[in-house]
Amino acid sequence: MLGFLSARQTGLEDPLRLRRAESTRRVLGLELNKDRDIERIHGSGVNTLDIEPVEARYMLSGGSDGVIVLYDLENSSRQPYYTCKAVCSVGRNHPDVHKYSVETVQWYPHDTGMFTSSSFDKTLKVWDTNTLQTADIFNFEETVYSHHMSPVATKHCLVAGHRQEILAVSWSPRCEYILATASADSRVKLWDVRRASGCLFTLDQHNGKKSQAVESANTAHNGKVNGLCFTSDGLHLLTVGTDNRMRLWNSSNGENTLVNYGKVCNDSRKALKFTVSNGCSSEFVFVPYGSTIAVYTIYSGEQITMLKGHYKSVDCCVFQSHFQELYSGSRDCNILAWVPSLYEPVPDNDEPTTKSQLNPAFEDAWSSSDEEG
Repeated sequence: MLGFLSARQTGLEDPLRLRRAESTRRVLGLELNKDRDIERIHGSGVNTLDIEPVEARYMLSGGSDGVIVLYDLENSSRQPYYTCKAVCSVGRNHPDVHKYSVETVQWYPHDTGMFTSSSFDKTLKVWDTNTLQTADIFNFEETVYSHHMSPVATKHCLVAGHRQEILAVSWSPRCEYILATASADSRVKLWDVRRASGCLFTLDQHNGKKSQAVESANTAHNGKVNGLCFTSDGLHLLTVGTDNRMRLWNSSNGENTLVNYGKVCNDSRKALKFTVSNGCSSEFVFVPYGSTIAVYTIYSGEQITMLKGHYKSVDCCVFQSHFQELYSGSRDCNILAWVPSLYEPVPDNDEPTTKSQLNPAFEDAWSSSDEEG
């Protein structure tokens, strides 16, 4: 760290490199925060979490009990041991509470004054945060497993075209018109909502070697695809399926990059919410894995660690990039906070050891060109 600061002072080191190296160090040191509790409100499993992108201070949670809770993550007490309190909640007695399990909650990307929720009760609701009343309710004929608002779009419409349930959707953080959908029919499709035909391509795990030119035969996994997530730069797409596999795809041409993550245990019968880091030298993906959270380097497939703290299956996690913190929700009704360790690993010998020797993920893969790829 001192070497980085010295090089930065003398102008030998790009400030972004220092920031990325420190962010990487913090992610590699994530551990269960024993000084911070999240107030337990949900009476059953926590299905979904979202942290607002404006201040990164307020977090939404949605549960199998139909309840939605809004938390303040800031330590206003200034005490070393504290509990993140629920600011308000849409409880069972609220007139507009969802009748069944809440599957997705999401803040409006540009303003904390509004958020959305969708549920097994076949509705998607738009909420006024200040009054905690619904501003609009959309009713559907089928179960709503997932919804997503684009972080960059100003105008868009949702497109879908699978044979069975769509379990996960995500807008590209790079292009406001590109949408990815994952389905129970083993398929993942990318859409351009400007096109009349809509679908750009269907991802093929075999890169065309088996299906030849018949796109209708393409499958991304050998089971239900119940989770997907773009990398922070939007250049790649990660998918997980009930075949216990995670795959990394080039989002511009749909190519399977063939990165091997090994077995990624996934027995969830509904959407699995996983997340990625942002601003690190080598980016990471955090995936619910039974009662733990597996951490992998995205581009090498190496499993870095397993975060253990829940005692039932984890269904969702969300990354807070401002302070490199992770929050996870589980069927044990708890929300846990994972924060960077205050202590760096110490080498066993006396010889100087670089960060890259301690862990290959410290190596800086960052390019100064934002147009790369």
